[in-house]
Amino acid sequence: MKRFVFAALGLIALMGAAAAADLPPASAPNYYKAPAFVPPPYSWTGFYIGVNGGGALGRSNWDSAGGYNLTGGLVGGTVGYNYQYAWAVIGVEGDIDWASISGSTTTAGCPLGCTTKDSWLSTVRGRLGYAAGRFLPYITGGGAFGNVNASTPGGGGSSTNAGWTLGAGLEFAIAANWSAKAEYLYVDLGKFNCGITCGAVTDNVSFNTNLIRGGVNYRF
Repeated sequence: MKRFVFAALGLIALMGAAAAADLPPASAPNYYKAPAFVPPPYSWTGFYIGVNGGGALGRSNWDSAGGYNLTGGLVGGTVGYNYQYAWAVIGVEGDIDWASISGSTTTAGCPLGCTTKDSWLSTVRGRLGYAAGRFLPYITGGGAFGNVNASTPGGGGSSTNAGWTLGAGLEFAIAANWSAKAEYLYVDLGKFNCGITCGAVTDNVSFNTNLIRGGVNYRF
């Protein structure tokens, strides 16, 4: 009887070992990897303020003295607003700069010398750009305003003129709320009649210039 019991127990043990051998190995614990952080796309929407400065190469023409070149520089402040929709960025920007853009000539019509100078310059422009991540190439245009002074020894006159401007630029988002830009603007302030005080009754004096500027903006 004992032999039968021991034999039965042995048979049960062998069957259990065989069943255990047929079971699949225990699976390794599952470890879940956190998804990689993807920064949100850069947005150009919002208000900004900044500073700008650069150089100027222009031209002035007097009826009596003819035309001559103007050179100089300017520096000032900027304020603006952008709205981005998909890839398009539409904005408005204004600036006002202290300027020293001048030139002079001595000709048969102005033997003692004629001088044209601009002492400040301001623009109010629309901007249309293409948002390529942190890069924003854009075109811009609008109104321009400045003080044009025309003078000869013993006489002269000045006028605050309104004109127009057109140009293009590239802005780059440096980090966080800061961006830097480079732009070209053509500015035409038209002309004004300086009258006999500038040498001739018909002395109309014109002013236009090409601006190459850089700037830094802070975005809110």
